[in-house]
Formats: sequence, C-alpha cells, structure tokens
Amino acid sequence: MRIAGLFAGIGGIEHGFHRALGDAVTTDLLCEWWEPAKAVLTRRFPDVDVHPDVRELRDLPGGLDLLSAGFPCTDLSQAGRTAGITGEASGLVSHVFEALRLTKASSQTLPWLMVENVPNMLTLDKGKAMAYLVREIEALGYRWAYRVVDSRFTGVPQRRRRVILLASTTEDPRRVLFADEAGERPLDDFKADAFGFYWTEGRGGLGWAQDAVPTLKGGSTLGIPSPPAIWVPGAADERLFVTPSIEDAEAMQGFTRGWTDVDPNGKKNGPRWKLVGNAVTTRVAEWVAGRIVSPGDAVVDLNGQEVTKRWPTAAWGENGTAYAVNISEFPSHLPYEHLASVVDLAEAHPLSARAINGFRNRLLRGNLGRYEGFRDAVDTYAEAMGVALSPVPTIPVEETLNFPVDNLLVS
Repeated sequence: MRIAGLFAGIGGIEHGFHRALGDAVTTDLLCEWWEPAKAVLTRRFPDVDVHPDVRELRDLPGGLDLLSAGFPCTDLSQAGRTAGITGEASGLVSHVFEALRLTKASSQTLPWLMVENVPNMLTLDKGKAMAYLVREIEALGYRWAYRVVDSRFTGVPQRRRRVILLASTTEDPRRVLFADEAGERPLDDFKADAFGFYWTEGRGGLGWAQDAVPTLKGGSTLGIPSPPAIWVPGAADERLFVTPSIEDAEAMQGFTRGWTDVDPNGKKNGPRWKLVGNAVTTRVAEWVAGRIVSPGDAVVDLNGQEVTKRWPTAAWGENGTAYAVNISEFPSHLPYEHLASVVDLAEAHPLSARAINGFRNRLLRGNLGRYEGFRDAVDTYAEAMGVALSPVPTIPVEETLNFPVDNLLVS
C-alpha cells in the first residue's frame, strides 16, 4: 500500500498505518507548512519528501492507494474560531480536492481518501462543512462513509472524539467503518482514582473524563496550549491536582514517548503541546488501516433513515443521498490503559497556585464541577498552595441556565 498525507502534522495517520501494516506500506509524500511539525516529520520519516505548502501542490505521486487529510480544525472546533469551512485555516481543505481533480485529469485512479476532523463540523453552520466535503467527494466519483469514534476504544486514556471519513472509487468504505461494533465501554472499565479536566476553562465546559484526560488540544478558551489537569481523589492535599507531562500526552495519542522531542536547542516543551494536541491518535489510524486491507461485512443496518437535516454521528452516501447509521463510537474495546498507569501521579507536576486560583474563580461563577467532592477538593488544594480563597459569588439565576447539560460534571 502506498500512501500520502496532506496536513500531515506529526504523522499520526501515517505512523498508525505503518504500525498496522509494517513493510507492506510506504509513505510517498507528506505535506505540512508549520516548521515545528516539519521538523518532526523530517526526523521520524527521514526518507519521505515533505512538501511545504498544500496551496502550491500541483500533483500527487503516481500509483497512490490512499490520500489522507487531517485538515485544520481551527475554524470548526469549539476551542477555535468557529468561522466554518470557509475560514482561513479549515478552508485549505479545498486544495485537497484540487489535487484530486488534477490526479483524475491525468487519468490516474486514487482508490482511497481518508479525512479526519472534529465532530463540531457536523453541526457548525447547520452542517455546512460536511455538506461541502460530501459534495466535493461525490463530484470526484467517490462513495463515502463516516463515523465518529472515541479514541478510548483503542485503550488510550484520552476521551477524544473525531470524525473519520473514508471515501473510495473502487471499494466499499462501509466495510471498513461499520465492520466493528462494541457499544459504549462499560463503566467498570474505568477506575475512580483519577479524573481529567481542563483547568484553562471553567464556565464553559471542563471536558470531564473519568480515568482519562479530555481531548488533548492545541489551544484553549484562554487562548493557550496547555496540558489538562488530573484530580487525584485521596491524594495528599498538595498532590490533589497534577498535570501530565508532554511525554505522557504523546503516549495518550499512541506515539512513543519523545516523538516530538526533535529540537535540541528549543525550549523545554516549546510547541510540543500544540503538536501533540493537533495530532491524530495513531491507534485510530491503525484500526482504519487494518480494516482497509481486511474489510468485513457491516454489522449494523445500512438502510437507515435518509439524512435530510442534521448530520448524525455516522452515515454513508453516494449520488446525492445520505443514510444515517445507528452505531456507537466504540468499534472495539481494546485493553484499557488506566490513566494512573500512563501518568505517574506521584511524580507528575502539581498544578500551580495561579492556575488553581484562576480556575476556581471561573468555576464558582458557573454551574459546573458538581461531581461529588470535586469543588471541595479545589478549595482544599488552593489553600494548600497558599491561595487566599475568595467568597463564593452570587450567580443570577438566568446565568445558571446557560450551560449545556453535557458539560456538567455528573457521576
């Protein structure tokens, strides 16, 4: 199998394919503009040409089997600008289709296209991003299917939901994305000794996760790339809240530790949090690669309701018609790596006094953080870090009603 990756980042898709297929796959081309990411690709894929700008890419290598494009989610994600598919960053995906059109014009066939992005693209602007992708894909003669998956199905302790879209001119993508179904992971898969959340948020959503961290990401609502925090119930007061290291984050994305440590003259972490936060979980790509070379029969009904309004979490389509698919975000339940086994909680860096104070102030002004014992632990830790606790503010009733239910911390 010969593959190429546009918007390659640090090579999560390609690394996953190589892990799944070994010597049976070669990467012919990578395209990435950001210098820190290019440095990682150059180190980790030393024999692969790294093209610097998708806007200037005029042709693709001949004989490719798959083109991947984890195009920028900056304008689509809730943590980004939400400018939509025509935004300055996310709109670059148009160059993927231009490259495919040029390939088709030269009488070449590219059997597979793989696109990865955030689930918010299914709902932002009433689903215009997905509608655009589907329209362009079908115009090139592809049948398509997509599914939202949660990276925890691969066993990593990171609650990361992403849309995986596959399209093919020769094969049936439904036999890849819908050939595995395990249902939600049972709650007893998760321990109650560590809970992840984002300390850079507070009023708008904590990204709460039991025995996992929330989605690792390149930015936050405060505009800074940062690690999530981990609440460790039962720990000593000064160890109640810690943060994972960048190497822990790499592991929770399925990379080997130190994957992004390629600049000996850079800062301690430099851009590494953004690099890892923007990456594709390698084990998700590994699952896709395995099913492409060994497809299976769909295990769910494919003759679902026709999609006419909202995009569901899974669907397939061709020739202008889309059908919803009732399937979970967990294709399988690979052995779970508990958060405390990936992050050394006894050695992890404590959340700073400034961070916990700012987070507490935002937390108290909202209606989040209601998991039993969590707010008390925040106060206890803040005091242990020498923070003078401010009183709980009075919140107008109307403000308490403005938070999405799925952002509440519930058991």
